Amino acid sequence: MSPGPEPGAVLGDPLAPLLEVVRRTFGFEELRPLQDRAMRAALEGRDALLVMPTGGGKSLCYQAPALLRPGLTVVVSPLISLMQDQVDALREDGVPAEMLTSAQESSERREVERDLERGALKLLYVSPERLMTSGFLERLEGFGLSGVAIDEAHCISHWGHDFRPEYRELGELRRRLPGMPIQAYTATATQRVREDIAAQLSLREPEMMVGSFDRPNLTYRVLPRRDLASQVEGVLSRHAQEAGIVYCLRRSDVEELSAELRARGVRCEPYHAGLEPSQRKRTQRAFQAEDLDVVVATVAFGMGIDRPDVRFVVHGSLPKGVEQYSQETGRAGRDGLPAECVLFYGGADFHGWRNLIEHSAREAQAGGVQDAGADLQDALERLSHVWNLATGALCRHRALCEYFGETLPGREGGCGACDVCLGEIQRVADGEVVAQKVLSCVVKTGQRFGAAHVTDVLRGARTEKMRQTGHDALSTYGLLKEHGAREVRAWIEQLVGQGHLRVADGEYPILFLSKSGVEVMRGERSVALFAPVVPKSKGEKTRSAVRASATEEGLPPPDQALFDRLRELRREIARDRGVPPYIVFNDRTLLSMAARRPRTPEEFRATKGVGDKKAADLGPAFLAAIREHGMA
Repeated sequence: MSPGPEPGAVLGDPLAPLLEVVRRTFGFEELRPLQDRAMRAALEGRDALLVMPTGGGKSLCYQAPALLRPGLTVVVSPLISLMQDQVDALREDGVPAEMLTSAQESSERREVERDLERGALKLLYVSPERLMTSGFLERLEGFGLSGVAIDEAHCISHWGHDFRPEYRELGELRRRLPGMPIQAYTATATQRVREDIAAQLSLREPEMMVGSFDRPNLTYRVLPRRDLASQVEGVLSRHAQEAGIVYCLRRSDVEELSAELRARGVRCEPYHAGLEPSQRKRTQRAFQAEDLDVVVATVAFGMGIDRPDVRFVVHGSLPKGVEQYSQETGRAGRDGLPAECVLFYGGADFHGWRNLIEHSAREAQAGGVQDAGADLQDALERLSHVWNLATGALCRHRALCEYFGETLPGREGGCGACDVCLGEIQRVADGEVVAQKVLSCVVKTGQRFGAAHVTDVLRGARTEKMRQTGHDALSTYGLLKEHGAREVRAWIEQLVGQGHLRVADGEYPILFLSKSGVEVMRGERSVALFAPVVPKSKGEKTRSAVRASATEEGLPPPDQALFDRLRELRREIARDRGVPPYIVFNDRTLLSMAARRPRTPEEFRATKGVGDKKAADLGPAFLAAIREHGMA
């Protein structure tokens, strides 16, 4: 379940009963402004669409109102693992919640049915397929259905990054339940996707709420890919004994990188769709149980993972689009504490994705798909956006927000949480001259070759191909011989990302100049090129940053040894109950305990994230651990 609210808008008198429910059940005294609006819409029976980044507290927006209004709230979710996490967390908080899935035994499903008949449940989680099964909605109405919450609502949009055909069936909800309020929730949706969600669900005058897409607790870094295993090892060295995910594009990449990392002493496991289901399940459970901290995976891993203390996410190659990148990096720092997101990219990523997209479009057209052409252009545009994000030198936080239509306020000195603003990328002193040399070389070679050959010409490579083409006699031959191949290639990729160079459609990635590229080559337009520099160590360690972050709320620095003891206690309790440790308490709550050191039940109950049931149920064990630590 998403972490609770940060200090923000205190609910006024009209919603005072809801604030009391939030305080007593979930242990939070205040709500964020958008949570306030979303909950008000739910209680008033209005349709709504809420877009709030991962970790922003979306789940609370439909869970809390469900406890206050009469009847049953149904939550639509795409994955069983997501449902299980939320149901487990709600039960720990004393909320009567259940799910109905194909993975349950028939006896379990019958028990849920009996609870529904008795009116004993407030929240029921189901998949879109089950909700739209013939007769199921009618039965739910008989059980007192009072509202529908659709999680991961971007899955309904054909323009979304994770379109799922089964979600389209939800468009029938309005016709079959004309008077039922529908609320949709998602973490990533552009304006186009938001409009499509509202249209597909036939939302009536919905309350449209869009939160900030900025995740200030995340530090973004983007670097050209060189020796990936060594680069990933460098990231891991900053996060010893901390949880993280390393994403690779292909299954073979996952196997190769995980094997290399294990050979270097990194304890990690691979995860991709080609592995046996039992192995995937073991890896996922070990990660959730904190028995395994590093998973090397394809994007098949992550959507069903709600572990909030993921301290780093690494991409070993370019994602398919900015939406995917935002969602995948959003799995880091869900507890609001500092985390790091590092992307390693190469030119081959762009061309590989483009070839795959074009191949899929051709297959779709051959199969008679009417919108294949529009889908192709949309996919290529998304790819271009993420390529520009990787090769550009704009503040990463600002670039991500602007993609989703949000303008960040100016900050003196930048965001302080990305490689650009931290000074880890520097402007090439003679960048305009370098750019002109590159562009001129593309022209001199007839605009008929790719980046690899242009790089060889500029570096003065002595190859058979060079002699065959006669390009060793060009005036641009060897103009950048003092620079490494990766450096020159990175500049070519930046010029592509800035739109001064284009890559021809077709089987071969041939470079040619755009109109702006011609202007740069002639000195009629300015251009800037950038090179990464070795980051200053500054003693940066996420673990120390995490500890220091507890002081944000005016608390003293947490006791590290006590925090570790409380984490161990949390693991023991979770193991006994068969739930992930973060279901018991998240790290933020434990840090607060390690800083405040509560001594009485009243002081323990006042800890942020501790509701009435957890105070009564878990308080004695945690208070005893804190007391024993103080006596040691």
